[in-house]
Amino acid sequence: MAQTPRTRRTRPEASERRLRSRRRVWSYLVLVGLAVFFLFPLVFMFVASLKPDSQILSDLGGWRAFLPVGEVGLDNYSAVFDRVPVGQFLFNSLLVTVLIVVLGLVVNSMAGFALSRLRWRGRGLVLSVVIATLIVPFETYAVPLVYWVAHLPTLLVQDGTVVYDIGWLNSYEVQIIPFVANAFSIFLFSQYFSTIPTSLDEAARIDGASWFTIYRKIVVPLSGPAFATVAILTFLPAWNQYLWPTMVVQDEKLRPVMVGMQYFFQDNPAWGEIMAYTSMITLPVLVVFLAFQRAFVSSVAASGVKG
Repeated sequence: MAQTPRTRRTRPEASERRLRSRRRVWSYLVLVGLAVFFLFPLVFMFVASLKPDSQILSDLGGWRAFLPVGEVGLDNYSAVFDRVPVGQFLFNSLLVTVLIVVLGLVVNSMAGFALSRLRWRGRGLVLSVVIATLIVPFETYAVPLVYWVAHLPTLLVQDGTVVYDIGWLNSYEVQIIPFVANAFSIFLFSQYFSTIPTSLDEAARIDGASWFTIYRKIVVPLSGPAFATVAILTFLPAWNQYLWPTMVVQDEKLRPVMVGMQYFFQDNPAWGEIMAYTSMITLPVLVVFLAFQRAFVSSVAASGVKG
């Protein structure tokens, strides 16, 4: 019996659907394999935090290193609290990180607005200088920056009296202020703001709105993906600061969590306690990422499409 045209058309379509399904399955397998591969260090860290040092070293040669078998317990976590003030370190990192992110969103977005929406002489040169600073590593100007912050004026409150002093060392502001303005954040904001039609500015100016009103009521509400992206990309470096606090903060009450790592390497390293401490300071980052995973993916995708 002769095949009808409809039958001849459905067979290639069915084979094409099977091919797409097979490709999708292989893609999922590859993604799952990559996810498992990149999760191995985290799994090892959490599992090792439950074991004594002798068992951690003996399990390194096999799959037992990734399984909570043998002598497991929470002794390493209690030992961490005995060795370092974990609560104070977490509070310091949380305070510094939140302030850097919040102040950075305000300062960098306003700078990006001025570079993308306003028309003034030298705007292109300033933007070029901002972009050029991206290639300068922090380590090259860290020491000169320490000198400058050590000679900046400050106001202290002692016994209810405001006292004038010199130097920002051993303070919260020395961990926050130098990292509020960020060249990459300014560039990202300026690029995103430039995609918003300027006709909105012109209409608002005709109605008597100031530039700050345009920024606050028009540009900011339309730039949610850019703000989300900058907030996420600012959070991780602020939370992971180590070099700068080590150089400018000597008071234990002001140190962030990353500086606390050096407490475990002063004598013989206690690997179980090290894994327990790193698990404790990694857990907040994982919670934040899992809570805002969808916002993170959508913000980066939207910024990539519109920027």
